Amino acid sequence: MKKCLIILSIFLYSCTSETMNYPETKKEPVTDTFYNVAVEDPYRWIEDDNADETAEWVKAQNEVTFGYLNKLPGREKINSRLTELWNYPKTGTPFEISGRWFVFKNNGLQNQYVLYTMNSPDDEPVVLLDPNLLSEDGTVAFAGMDVSPDGKYLVYKIARSGSDWNEIFVKEIETGEMLPDHIEWVKFSGVACYNDGFFYSAYDKPEEGEELSKSNKGQKIFFHRFNTEQDNDKLIFSNPDQPKRMYQAGLDEKREHLFIIESESTSGNGLYYKSMKKTGSDFIQLAKGFENDYSPVEVIDGKVLILTNDNAPKFRLIAINPTNTSPSEWEEVIPEKNNTLLNVSVCGGKLFAGYMADAKSKLEIYSLNGQYQGDVELPGICSVSGLSGKTDSDIAFYSYSSYNTPGTIFKYNVSTGESVEYFTPEVKFNPDDYVVKQEFFESKDGTKIPMFIFHKKGIELNGNNPAMLYGYGGFNISLTPSFSTTTLFYAESGGVYAVANLRGGGEYGEEWHDAGTKMHKQNVFDDFIAAAEFLIDTGYTNPDQLAIRGGSNGGLLIGAVTNQRPDLFKVALPAVGVMDMLRYQKFTIGYAWATDYGTVDDSEEMFRYLLGYSPYHNIKAQNYPAILATTADHDDRVVPAHTFKYISRVQELNTGKLPTLVRIDVKAGHGSGKPTSKIIEEYTDIFAFVFHHTEIDY
Repeated sequence: MKKCLIILSIFLYSCTSETMNYPETKKEPVTDTFYNVAVEDPYRWIEDDNADETAEWVKAQNEVTFGYLNKLPGREKINSRLTELWNYPKTGTPFEISGRWFVFKNNGLQNQYVLYTMNSPDDEPVVLLDPNLLSEDGTVAFAGMDVSPDGKYLVYKIARSGSDWNEIFVKEIETGEMLPDHIEWVKFSGVACYNDGFFYSAYDKPEEGEELSKSNKGQKIFFHRFNTEQDNDKLIFSNPDQPKRMYQAGLDEKREHLFIIESESTSGNGLYYKSMKKTGSDFIQLAKGFENDYSPVEVIDGKVLILTNDNAPKFRLIAINPTNTSPSEWEEVIPEKNNTLLNVSVCGGKLFAGYMADAKSKLEIYSLNGQYQGDVELPGICSVSGLSGKTDSDIAFYSYSSYNTPGTIFKYNVSTGESVEYFTPEVKFNPDDYVVKQEFFESKDGTKIPMFIFHKKGIELNGNNPAMLYGYGGFNISLTPSFSTTTLFYAESGGVYAVANLRGGGEYGEEWHDAGTKMHKQNVFDDFIAAAEFLIDTGYTNPDQLAIRGGSNGGLLIGAVTNQRPDLFKVALPAVGVMDMLRYQKFTIGYAWATDYGTVDDSEEMFRYLLGYSPYHNIKAQNYPAILATTADHDDRVVPAHTFKYISRVQELNTGKLPTLVRIDVKAGHGSGKPTSKIIEEYTDIFAFVFHHTEIDY
C-alpha cells in the first residue's frame, strides 16, 4: 500500500511539474535593415505555412502543450460545467426580407446556428438551412445571406474551417432545391440581391499554396445572374490603379438605389451612389477620401441618410441629395451629441438612434426630419443591438443583454412604444447572485478610463480574489456589456472579470480612437496597465492571481504589456495576436490596418516607434508570467506566423519557471464561425491553465 502511494505521488508530481521541455526551434541568420538599423528575425522560416518543417514544428509544439493541458487538475469538471452552461436554447433577432421572416436558432450545443423561415414572427419556424449538415465536424459556417426580391431564392455564403474566404450558393426556398450556382474567392463581401441575380465582391483566384497568407489585392464587384456560371459574371466596379482598395455593394430597402463603399483600411471610406430606377445612370460619388466614415442608412424622399463622423467625432446623421452632393448642401438630421452615435435604423416611419453612453447602450427615437421623440426604455448596464424593422412596419425587434443577462429578444411596437419579451433564454444560473458595475480609473497621463466589473455578490475586497482583465483598444471597436457563457463560468468559479474600455476603441468617438493609434499606441498599453493596477490597489486582486486576455489587436496588447510589465500579471492569454509590427502589412489583408498602426515604410520615426513596442521584437531575458498563446491553422486574418515567431522567442529567452505554451487549433481561423465543440474545448484548456496558476480550486 505504501509503495502504491509513492507511485501515485510521483505520478501527480509529473502531471503538475512546471519543468518544461520545449521543442527545439532552429534559428536562422535573417536580418532586415530599416533606416540603417539592423533588425534580426531568426524565426522568419516559420512564416512559410506550406513547409514541412513548419508542420513538424506545429505538431511538436501541440504535443507539448496538450500534454501539459490534459494533465491539469479539474479539467474534466471544467469541461462538464462549461458544457452544461452552454446547453440552453438561443434565438437571434427575427428579420424580414422580401416579405418573408427569418430567424437564427441554436438548440444549445449545435456547432452552428440554424436558419429558419416563417410567414410571420408568431408562426412556428421551419428549418431553411442547417449548416451543421454541411460538414461532419461543424467547421463549415454560415457567413451571410440575402433573399431575391420575389422571395424565391436564398443566396447565402459559407466559410470553411474559419477562413475569411467565402463561397456563395443559391437555394430555392419553397422546394429546398439547390441551384447550380457556386461563387468562389469571395472575401470581405456582402450579398445584395437585385432582380434576377446579386452583387458580390471577390478577388482573383490565388496561386495554390498562397490562399491563407498572400496579400489580398485587386478586389472587384460583380453581378451574378441566377443559374449561370461564375465566369460569366459581369464586372460592375474595380480600380486596377489602386489594388489595395476594397469595395462592397449594398442596396436600400426597396432595391432602387445601389451603394458602393470604397475603403483602404478599417476606418474611413468613400461612398458611391447609383439610381437603379434610371437605365444607364452613372455612379455618383457622394463622399470622397478616406479621412472619415460614411455609412448609408436609407433613402428617404430622394435623399440619402448617412451616418458619418465628418465634422462630428462622435458621429451625426446627415442627408445628401444625389443631385447636389456638395458638402455645403448636406443637411444635418441628427446633430453630434455628447454620447457616441453607433447606428441608425428607419422603422415604422421613425428614426431609431443607437447611442453609447460611457460604453453602455442608449436608444433614442426621432422623427424622419430629426425631431427628438423620446427613448426606448432600457434597464441598467446593457448592450442593445439596434432596432431592426421595415420603414413602413409597426413591428421591430431588438436584443438586450448584459454580463448577467443572456440575449433576450424584445418585440417593439413603433406606434405605442411598447416592448414585449419575444424570447427569454433559460440558463442554469441565478442572475441575482451576481454584481455588474462600472468603475473609472486614471491612466498614466491622467485620462479617465471606464471599466466594467462582474463578479459574485459578497466578495471581499481583500486583494485575494483571482481576476481576469480583458482588453482590446483598437480599430474604433467598442467593448459593451454583453452575456458570455465563459464569463459567467469564470465569475461563478470565484473570479472577478473586468473589461477595460481602452483608448483606440470607439467608446467616446473618433478622438478616443485616434488617441490609441499610430504614435499614440502606447496609450493603449498604459491604459491597460493602469486598469491592472486599479484592480490591485482597490483590493480586487493581486499580481499572483491576475490573468490578462485579449484577441487579435487585443493579442498585440497582451504581448506588449507582458513584455513591459511581466511583474504585474500571473497569466497572459494572447489570442490570434498581431505580434510582428514590422511585417504585419505583408500578409493577407494586413496592409488595411496601417491607419491604426502605421508601417515601417511611413517614416524612420514610425519605424522606431513600432520597433519600440512590437511584441516579437521586445521579448528579452526576464521572468515571464505563465503564457498560453492561442492561434489556428486557417487564420488568414492574422496569420499564425505572428504567434509562432512570438512564442519561439519567449521560449528561448524566458528566465522564469512558468510555462510558455502555444495552442494551435486545426480547421479553425480567426474566430468567426468556430463550432461550439471547438469553443468549449478551447475554453476548457484556457480555464484549466488559468485556474492552475491563479489559485482557483475546481
